[in-house]
Amino acid sequence: MVLSLNIDLDKHYTYADYLTWPDEFRCELIDGKIYMMSPAPLLTHQDVAGEIFRQAANALLGKSCRAFIAPLDVRLPNPSQADDETADTVVQPDVLVVCDANKLDRRGVRGAPDWVVEVLSPSTAGRDQIQKRALYERHGIREYWLVHPLDHVLTIYKLNDNSYGKPEISELKGQTPVTAVPGLTIDWDQLAPYLPNDA
Repeated sequence: MVLSLNIDLDKHYTYADYLTWPDEFRCELIDGKIYMMSPAPLLTHQDVAGEIFRQAANALLGKSCRAFIAPLDVRLPNPSQADDETADTVVQPDVLVVCDANKLDRRGVRGAPDWVVEVLSPSTAGRDQIQKRALYERHGIREYWLVHPLDHVLTIYKLNDNSYGKPEISELKGQTPVTAVPGLTIDWDQLAPYLPNDA
């Protein structure tokens, strides 16, 4: 329980509740349950996410798709949740691309991005690999990447018939195209200086 805000971590919350909390109360909502976020990620996490965003933003200049980096609220309402106030899922992926401008508004993104990247860190790895994978699959996010900086490994889930199925796993080497966003490729050699050397 977070006493200063009188928040019960076992209670079901909505986006309307989320909007009343102060900015320093960093959390995500998944199916109404609060998941606390670290006050600030490690430098490696920021370097890797920042470089992926830089490459994506540069590649998409002048195109209809747009790249974003956390913190940015992504609301993923269920079909029964017609308005934002009743939505009970709000996440902040590390990097994302949205190709449908109708999903963008002043508060961020409403609906599934086309591509989502989570850079794994010890405090969030379990949530990113289990809860968020299932969440992103359910909401139709076409491509989901998990970047493992310590292991120098990339895990890719691609939506096929509403299911992610077996992931593609590779080393962070060479270049990897983003299937869901034509014309976008991530060059891991440019990321090499930011990766830990003891992997």
